[in-house]
Amino acid sequence: MVSRIFDLLPYYQSKFKPKADALAGKVNGEWVKYSIAQYREAADAISCALIGLGIKPGDKVATIAVSMPEWNFVDMAILQIGAIHVPIYPTISESDYRYILEHSGVRLVFISGCDMYRKIRNLLPDLPNVEAVYTFRDCEEIKHLNELINHGKANGCAAELEKRMAGVKPSDVATLIYTSGTTGNPKGVMLTHNNLLSNVLAVQYIFPVDETSRAVSYLPLCHVYERMNIYTYHYLGVSVYYAENMGTIADNIREVSPEILTTVPRLLEKVYDKIMAKGAKLKGFKRKMFDRAVALGMEYDPYNGNGLWFRLQLTIMNRLVFSKWREALGGRMRVIVSGGAALQPRLVRVFAAAGIPVLEGYGLTETSPVIAVNTLEPGGMMPGTVGKLIRDVQVNISAEGEILVKGPNVMVGYYQAPELTAAAIDSDGWFHTGDKGVLEPTGHLRITGRIKEIFKSSMGKYISPALIENKFKESPFIDGIIVLGENQKFAAALIVPDFEHLRTWCRQQGIKYTSDTEVIQLAEVRKRIKQEVDQLNKQFGDYEQIKKFDLIDHEWSVQTGELTANLKLKRSFITEKYASKIEELFV
Repeated sequence: MVSRIFDLLPYYQSKFKPKADALAGKVNGEWVKYSIAQYREAADAISCALIGLGIKPGDKVATIAVSMPEWNFVDMAILQIGAIHVPIYPTISESDYRYILEHSGVRLVFISGCDMYRKIRNLLPDLPNVEAVYTFRDCEEIKHLNELINHGKANGCAAELEKRMAGVKPSDVATLIYTSGTTGNPKGVMLTHNNLLSNVLAVQYIFPVDETSRAVSYLPLCHVYERMNIYTYHYLGVSVYYAENMGTIADNIREVSPEILTTVPRLLEKVYDKIMAKGAKLKGFKRKMFDRAVALGMEYDPYNGNGLWFRLQLTIMNRLVFSKWREALGGRMRVIVSGGAALQPRLVRVFAAAGIPVLEGYGLTETSPVIAVNTLEPGGMMPGTVGKLIRDVQVNISAEGEILVKGPNVMVGYYQAPELTAAAIDSDGWFHTGDKGVLEPTGHLRITGRIKEIFKSSMGKYISPALIENKFKESPFIDGIIVLGENQKFAAALIVPDFEHLRTWCRQQGIKYTSDTEVIQLAEVRKRIKQEVDQLNKQFGDYEQIKKFDLIDHEWSVQTGELTANLKLKRSFITEKYASKIEELFV
């Protein structure tokens, strides 16, 4: 019976055949693998060490680390002694680290290595609640995780550990996850064992994998999306291989040949752009076949609505073109699951045509996270939507169009913030997502924007920027965009070009590409981007159309400040950072 998160470990060990790679991570260029027995042994040893350090039920223990097996060891170790895990993004600002570590009152912190230690070292003297810091990788300045493991193994605590585990209830808070937020301080979302496991049990049937399968994981485990996915892999007996970093993920996928990958749209967009860039270099018959395959993919209907002639052509293109796409993803990929942001429908269609179905889902940290997801069941996939509601979850669309949610996945509340909790969960128990949406007659949920992000022009017209932004990002020339125009006569935008695609286009046009900064000033480039804008504008009413735009000379990222840790636009930061550019748009 799996009723607490740590129950997944004995369940895994009893249900599935022994294997060496329940978890795997790269160390010095080599895959280091752990069986489920080794995983449990490490978690139990760390639990005993934590008990020895005086960690009690309800105490907070933090991790600030990239994804690796040691993260899972510590996660389970914390949870099975009744403590609360506070996972923190390794890419946030110093002020956010200070706030979270102080607000949560964590007693111990686990980090991935020296680089992370340097980020928080100067904060520690001002945080008397933090008693010690341990590292997963060698760092001379602080203690290594192995010290705890060895101490726990040497001293043991079987009786006390069993007592602690027996005392943990499904309704107990398991984790405190601070949402990055686009304004103000992060909010600490309290999720119980039952919150997370309800999501695991609701989505596990969607994944077409079993104990013989492998998954590659590259998303941060501090985000509830990937964390819940890993728990689901445990429930299904799937081996988990952690990619080294974003730069090596393509190589790691080829090495592992996984059956499943969970991702955010940005990676899929990058993969698609690279494929298109390679296709642009082909000549003659090969180029013609490539272009035809992509064109077919854009028209693909997942439920055979294209006709016999279309399917015949697609069969041919699968052999000539799409087979190479599958090889680039390891040759065994059964499904890719995408979440965290809106996915371009054209990517869903073209990857599905290539025999690589992409299932888009939707959720929030506060909902553990999944609310709805597309599936491989008959009628389960509808490009442009986030799928049907998962089991036991209810959705109501308010009079204002807001998506309201009820279910076992909805959080307990925000830590030490009863007023914020009351504002988010109404008296009838509905959680207010802040997202606007509609339920299609088929039962699929379609996201149409954000309640708070909708603005009114000086002409009295309401504009949903997210809806326009998502459509404009379908252009291969556009990597990022923010739509502006509150209290203005028209809508305008700042646009980040897709520089990789732009380089390919410039080469084809015989335009010298010196630098990103210089190329966006070229009249030919601006004219070409304007053509894209004009074409996309046709899909919107006159008051929604982008009348003016300016180009940004670098990609937006967490590091440069324009994106939150989960890759959403920081609208207030962007409007402040680019205030002069924005002012010029409305002159």
